[in-house]
Amino acid sequence: MEQSNSLGLMNDKLLGFLEEEFKISKLNRLPEKYGGGNIFSHPLVGVAQGNDPIFHKFKKIIGQKHLTPLEMWIASGQDQLSASELYVVSIVFPFVDKIRKESNNPIVLPKITLPAERYIAFATGLGTFSLHEGLITEVGCNIRLASVVTNTPIKISRRKSDEPYANCLSYAKGICKECINKCPANAITVKGHNKVKCNKYRMKVARKMVPRLGSILKPDSRRINWKLKEDIFIVGCELCQFGVPCMEKNPMLSYDMDYS
Repeated sequence: MEQSNSLGLMNDKLLGFLEEEFKISKLNRLPEKYGGGNIFSHPLVGVAQGNDPIFHKFKKIIGQKHLTPLEMWIASGQDQLSASELYVVSIVFPFVDKIRKESNNPIVLPKITLPAERYIAFATGLGTFSLHEGLITEVGCNIRLASVVTNTPIKISRRKSDEPYANCLSYAKGICKECINKCPANAITVKGHNKVKCNKYRMKVARKMVPRLGSILKPDSRRINWKLKEDIFIVGCELCQFGVPCMEKNPMLSYDMDYS
């Protein structure tokens, strides 16, 4: 019991640190010419143990190049440990209501979440996947994600469901499908998300938006086979995540009320 309380206290300290950073960091503020104010609201945190079998499942689903926490730890030059001594911390950055409400129109926001981050967030119990392939959390899918691998003992957060689409109305109840109507590239159908169509449209948007917004966009640094590649600006329309039932909440929680 004492160890559990100690681990829980570490979680509280971590969340408190993040909330304070969200309040004071200049990186969490819009440029004044875009109204100023915060970009993200209160963060959510989930934790998985490094030896969780789900990380090996991801290698089968995503590919062998998707590293487990232990492989990532060793590859980054850290000392050899057992996987059970590692903890994966996933952080949800929810957009503030102002951005969510004003972004129902075809504008572009920087897109910084990599596909693997969604899987890590799922592993830590922060949400499940959707028809548009975004992660639906308790504060919706209109979010950004980040993660850290650490050997600091932290209390594990349990997954509410191992069903990968439990929070999506389309998969769970066969209704909604609002994201299909929102997609300007026709990249989403009842069969799922067409990544090729989506990426072609994203590149089309990038050609117009990067020259215009390049001064406020943050470059994305990538390593492929551990070789640092040229920085790029990742942008996307994100319209499938605006004005939909899962934008700012887990719609399954209010399913009986909204769809009865």
